[in-house]
Amino acid sequence: MAFHLVAHPFRFVASIKKTGKKCSNLARREARRSKRTLQQDEAGQSGFDYFCLSKTESHMMKIHNFSAGPAILPQSVMEQGAQGVLNLNNSGLSILEISHRSKDFTAIIEETETSIRELYQIPDTYAVLFLSGGASTQFFMVPMNILANDEVAAYADTGSWSSKAIKEAKAFGTIKVVATSKPENYSHIPVNYEIPAEARYLHITTNNTIFGTQYHQLPATDIPLVADMSSDFLSEPIDINRFDVVYAGAQKNLGPAGVTVVIIKKEILNRTGRELPTMLNYQTHVDGDSLYNTPPVFPIYVSMLTLRWIKEQGGLSAIKTMNERKAGLLYDEIDRNPLFTGTARKEARSVMNVTFLLKDPSQEEAFMQLCKTKGISGIKGHRSVGGFRASIYNAMPLESVQVLVDAMQEFSGQ
Repeated sequence: MAFHLVAHPFRFVASIKKTGKKCSNLARREARRSKRTLQQDEAGQSGFDYFCLSKTESHMMKIHNFSAGPAILPQSVMEQGAQGVLNLNNSGLSILEISHRSKDFTAIIEETETSIRELYQIPDTYAVLFLSGGASTQFFMVPMNILANDEVAAYADTGSWSSKAIKEAKAFGTIKVVATSKPENYSHIPVNYEIPAEARYLHITTNNTIFGTQYHQLPATDIPLVADMSSDFLSEPIDINRFDVVYAGAQKNLGPAGVTVVIIKKEILNRTGRELPTMLNYQTHVDGDSLYNTPPVFPIYVSMLTLRWIKEQGGLSAIKTMNERKAGLLYDEIDRNPLFTGTARKEARSVMNVTFLLKDPSQEEAFMQLCKTKGISGIKGHRSVGGFRASIYNAMPLESVQVLVDAMQEFSGQ
């Protein structure tokens, strides 16, 4: 029987014939070739996690990952990231073990910042920060840093994450919820609402992952905007000058979970009169170039690789075109297929997260089973909405969206 030495995605891949014992020998030879030393455990096996599968077992079905996050990354990025884990830039060291003060990592974080600045055309009047704690930490860091106790901030409530941001902000000033779509289960983006003239800022969540809605036009206001862009960051061009703050967790369109990007106008800092903990003060990270403490090294490295990939696709305008094509393909099938219906109003439909239902809920399990046979993963809808959610972020290939559309057509017998 043929055997394959499997070490995917972050390990060597090789194939041999005959026995599992020969797999271990090959692992040792491959390690010597790459000048790495393998530790031996009590069983005499390689310290790297090599294992053998039969040829039949090693040919796995392609999985189409529609997960809302952590989400799909480009295949080339995962392969490059895997190589960096084994041997970064032929240094003999892994990205997981290099110093964040090293020349290698300095080059990585500087390129990552430069690429974001280039893609969004961010001027020097803004800082670009790489922080920990996810977007949820930004829910309180933003008002803590830029909203004084006697000031007012306006918030638009368009989903679960915006409602959490509202809750956190109330500890730092007067918060006015100027618009909400909660009575309609967040199925649309509110429009035509008044914003207090004295508002320090208007906070919006540009894409609502759970409910499948998205801002396609920014609110018409002169009030500075603060935006949680976690689930549509880098999906299209934006005019950064409309914003005082943009923040986003990486795990949708940028990289692995663990790093949060904050883009903030420098002139708005240090105005609240509030004494802040060192690590929760944006100025700390501006002054320290995001290196005040050890940053999330690996997520930043993979983010750099993803930004390279975005540039290779043609930049954000090209990415936007690809995303709209994918979303159009799926929404057209939802509207055409008699068994399915969308949950978000058409004018507010998200290009990133497509939410839909079967008109007959009793058929959901059967459709999920069909999807499983097609290698379609991660489409179960959030409990707040039910049904299905297909997250089609930047790295999702059009071909995978077509597989889902084909499954919907097969299920309906068309």
